[in-house]
Amino acid sequence: MQGLLTGKTAIITGSGRGIGAAAAQLFAAHGAQVVVSDLDLEPAKAVAEAIHQAGGAAITVAGDVTDRDFAQRIVDLTLAQFGGIDIIVNNAGYTWDGMLHSMSDEQWAAMLDVHLTAPFRLIRMAATYLRMTAKQEQSEHGMAQARKIINITSTSGVYGNTGQANYAAAKAGVVGLTKTLAKEWGRFNIQTNAVCYGFIDTRLTADKDAGATIERDGTEIRLGVPDHLRSAFAMLHPMGRPGSVDEAAGPLLFLASALSNYVNGAVLEVSGGFAP
Repeated sequence: MQGLLTGKTAIITGSGRGIGAAAAQLFAAHGAQVVVSDLDLEPAKAVAEAIHQAGGAAITVAGDVTDRDFAQRIVDLTLAQFGGIDIIVNNAGYTWDGMLHSMSDEQWAAMLDVHLTAPFRLIRMAATYLRMTAKQEQSEHGMAQARKIINITSTSGVYGNTGQANYAAAKAGVVGLTKTLAKEWGRFNIQTNAVCYGFIDTRLTADKDAGATIERDGTEIRLGVPDHLRSAFAMLHPMGRPGSVDEAAGPLLFLASALSNYVNGAVLEVSGGFAP
């Protein structure tokens, strides 16, 4: 089933690596023009180049989604390059774990900023284009084209997770944001849904001793999960393993395509059957 997104333009934040990169390449393979966005330029450029080599269309927009000017910049560049926006995937993020009693205000705020405030700002910045375009299409054709907003949440946000009060709170907020926007914008034929991931094999869930880090405001944050917890998870999981980024990207394609045009306000759990 090729061409599910032919003629569509998709913004995917955090698409230089992991789930975002897999989604960017899958969307492009199905005909979408993709805006590849990442905190770091080089990974974003590599994903865009892979899309170009496969015959697709992509541009890169590097930057920090928590910067106040980021939403304006990515929306303006997308409209200038491709002339429209059909799909937004709010995927960018990281983890900064700690037990609640020792968690700093900085840790708490950082998770809300990247996982909840940044998606809110991007959606709000795209609102003028999305709503006005929908109103014009409704006036001219009786119905607007379907457009999609997909927010990424986590089983931590639905069930909670030890050591992740900040991340869990932010991801729970994503669910509320998603369901509210579904009610507000459904009339414009804009479907807003969330994908709730369980344990997907990315650098955020890799062995913490592997050394992956992210730097935020001068602070180096170690990413990953202790290896003994990864092993325990595999033993408890119904499928005996974490999901791959390609398996994680598939549900995003469904929600971005016309196959989901009457799916609105849903939280699609992609966890391989694991319920914490």
